[in-house]
Amino acid sequence: MDNSDLNSPALQAFLQEEKQKAMMQEMISKLTSQCWDKCITGTPGSKFSSSEATCLTNCAQRYLDLSMLIVKKFQSMQ
Repeated sequence: MDNSDLNSPALQAFLQEEKQKAMMQEMISKLTSQCWDKCITGTPGSKFSSSEATCLTNCAQRYLDLSMLIVKKFQSMQ
């Protein structure tokens, strides 16, 4: 593979897509860990309690809202 192959638009697009996938997986992992630790205080049963489900929903929504705010801030800085 020579240097011109490394700069090809197809390769750059592929690498950008893979980077975005990795970032999304990392974000989901962090969201899951943080919200689980915050909302699930006991041993989980076969279903979440209504308070756990509400907490998880609110936590995930706040996390996603904050993530979008950060992304928009970085985009405006570029």
